[in-house]
Amino acid sequence: MIRTPVPAGQREVTAWSFRRGARALAATALWRMPGRFAVARILGRSYSLRCVVFHDISAGESPFTRGMGVSITPAIFETALKFLARNYAFVSLEDVLADKDGRRLPPRAVLVTFDDGYASVMDSAVPLCRKYGVPAVFFLNASVLDNYRLAPDNLVCYAANVSGMPVINAAARAVKRATLPELRSPADVFSRLFPAISLAEREVFLEALANLGEINQSELAAEAGLYLTAGQLRHLASDGFGIGNHTYTHVRCASLTPEDFPGEIGRNKSQLEAVTGRQVRSFSVPYGSFADLTRDLANYLAVSGHQAVFLSESAANLAELDHFHIDRVSIHGHAQDAFFLEIEVLPRLRAIRNGFRQKPQLAANSNAAECSTMRQEIGC
Repeated sequence: MIRTPVPAGQREVTAWSFRRGARALAATALWRMPGRFAVARILGRSYSLRCVVFHDISAGESPFTRGMGVSITPAIFETALKFLARNYAFVSLEDVLADKDGRRLPPRAVLVTFDDGYASVMDSAVPLCRKYGVPAVFFLNASVLDNYRLAPDNLVCYAANVSGMPVINAAARAVKRATLPELRSPADVFSRLFPAISLAEREVFLEALANLGEINQSELAAEAGLYLTAGQLRHLASDGFGIGNHTYTHVRCASLTPEDFPGEIGRNKSQLEAVTGRQVRSFSVPYGSFADLTRDLANYLAVSGHQAVFLSESAANLAELDHFHIDRVSIHGHAQDAFFLEIEVLPRLRAIRNGFRQKPQLAANSNAAECSTMRQEIGC
């Protein structure tokens, strides 16, 4: 009997569906267990601070966000906050910074954060945070405040969704004319193209993309109103919410040189402080990867007044909390069993996995030690 080969794309979809189904079954089984939090602790990794990250809280995706996986509905967001309120103790950024060794936070402490400064948070997330007493932290890019331009990720998504990936690839060839594999999705741009090009080359790519896609960024940004205004940012700060640095233009930090740091990090910090009248002391690494937290970047953050650095690799923060390596969990589930798996179980398993990766762990310890010494030298 001759069997017809299964196309690679179909195999990938089948494998993804299987993993998704297995994950849902595991979430349901673990959530229904008596003493489920004690069961999670059996995994053997202490968990000092749970930290979650959200982005766009809106009824549906738009051409600017479709394909990024950053949008959840207000109803799901409220369900997540209810779950957190029932099972954890909300803490503020100030609480975290005041806890020098990660041992004086309340049991099951959780910090809620938002990246990118989408305007949708004012309509949906902020009222719910007030309702449930959540002292959230908002990490923003000052370049898009007041909607004068689009953030690079949103421009890429818009071009891909409206004009198609051929336009993206044509713009990429304006930067990398040779040895550039085909980019098949916006995610490929973020994970493969942006890390491989410099800040200046990224500007060439974005300009080419706007021209090829016949996109007037300023007009489109003003019409879409995707981002917070300076007035809304001041309102957030005056209401007691934390405000953090997320680079000026949402850049892959590994592509930055030390000469780029003042423009992308120092400038963003200064502008956010000028708008809010509050000191900015925390930094969220765009795209959330530890690979982007280079030694040069960690050193610059330490000497420029930042006291906490946040990633998004969804691993547990262990007992002796390293303020320059605070990991966060991205919420994708829709119900409490999925939230439990995402926040309580999978991060512990990832921490165990990371413990076997000796070289990255040694690099992290080296960065942490160097940053700790530098912070002591400058009195932070």
